[in-house]
Amino acid sequence: MAVYTDISEDDLKRFLSVYDVGELTSYKGIAEGVENTNFLLHTTNGAYILTLYEKRVDRNDLPFFLGLMHHLAERGLSCPLPLPRADGALLGELSGRPAAVISFLEGMWLRKPEAKHCREVGRALAEMHVAGEGFDITRRNALSVSGWRPLWDNSRDRADEVQTGLREEITSELDTLEAAWPRDLPAGVIHADLFPDNVFFLGDELSGLIDFYFACNDFLAYDVSVCLNAWCFEKDGAFNITKGTALLAGYNAVRPLSTAEVEALPLLCRGSALRFFLTRLYDWLMTPPGALVVKKDPIEYLRKLQFHRTVTSAAAYGLDGAGAP
Repeated sequence: MAVYTDISEDDLKRFLSVYDVGELTSYKGIAEGVENTNFLLHTTNGAYILTLYEKRVDRNDLPFFLGLMHHLAERGLSCPLPLPRADGALLGELSGRPAAVISFLEGMWLRKPEAKHCREVGRALAEMHVAGEGFDITRRNALSVSGWRPLWDNSRDRADEVQTGLREEITSELDTLEAAWPRDLPAGVIHADLFPDNVFFLGDELSGLIDFYFACNDFLAYDVSVCLNAWCFEKDGAFNITKGTALLAGYNAVRPLSTAEVEALPLLCRGSALRFFLTRLYDWLMTPPGALVVKKDPIEYLRKLQFHRTVTSAAAYGLDGAGAP
């Protein structure tokens, strides 16, 4: 469910009057997503997305998110483009919420991605990393290594309700990752949430990337690790090395990973698995019954974390010792 704030037709028409989008003909809420309220708009000029930013999104971060999409689109990346108002601003207000009108991206996300799709995702991720160079606004990754222990502290005392021994296991994992986390890998703007539902395809052709509301500055290879976790595991929990090889080949074709990035990849994969485990665990334990947030099983990411703990080199993901797939 992603319609937390309702809007009236009259209010919407007044809001749209300062945009060059034509006359409103219809609008409807979009059910997918958990962070913001989204509507699909149809006007005499075409289709658009209206996003109302809810309380889970810090208004101070919106210039980064909207500016980044504009920066990436100007450099040829296929992603939604925020439309300017008559005064040039990318952000307005509707029903007491910050709001933006964004171009509509054709396509749909894949429920059963194959290796060929993973290759396209790897390529698109690298293209985003290259296109993000020169973006002059920065945003710290609050969900990187420095943010994991505070997040864990909110769930630690109840962790064994989910699985016996979890409290001891995750505390030990945090100790390890905090001590070993790399400090000097290539960094830049990352998506940080490039799961299948944030990548659109038309047939087998990738049509664009969406949902940049976790984007931030961090290690570029950390973004690769997020994608390996999100795209390359099967429903039974097994890592699919064919998909991993394809994703990494697509990435390396555009921006080859450095030797240091390849060596760090197993640790980065552990870290990104822990990051999604911790946010899922927090929602699992703290979300009250009947809330609109869709809870996701944290154990899925615990199993991924446990797999990465057995990995000794990036060859397990489909890279050889030189970093070539």
